Amino acid sequence: MIRKALFLKLIFAYLFTSLYAFSQSTDADKILGLWEVGSKKARIKIYKQDERYFGKIVWLKEPKYEDGTPKVDKNNPDEALRKVPLLGYVNLKGFKYIGDNKWEEGTIYDPENGSTYSCAMNLTDENTLDVRGFIGVQLFGRTDTWKRLVIKK
Repeated sequence: MIRKALFLKLIFAYLFTSLYAFSQSTDADKILGLWEVGSKKARIKIYKQDERYFGKIVWLKEPKYEDGTPKVDKNNPDEALRKVPLLGYVNLKGFKYIGDNKWEEGTIYDPENGSTYSCAMNLTDENTLDVRGFIGVQLFGRTDTWKRLVIKK
């Protein structure tokens, strides 16, 4: 009888742990998709890789310079990277879901000034993402509100 009770407790613990892990993973993936930045100058596709979240520039309002050449990362502090096209550039890196619709431990790169900042993201509702870039502590930073783009078929 004791063995049966222990077995049932182990099964219950396994099921509870599995369901909790599945729930966390599902919540974490709510951030996946296509987002438009606050200025409406760019769109970022957020994707998952190795249990971390990344974002890359997939659309620019003005993708080319006046001479017709594609915009590049001309402000990058690394001179060797200044000719890398902005379209396809991964500017969000390494975010980890910490629960409660929050992602932290990542960085955001701003191609307009060539700076990389620590970053935290908070999904305030299904289609609104607050992206906060900061130096050191979150208190010293700036938040940009992104909107999810829903692709109509």
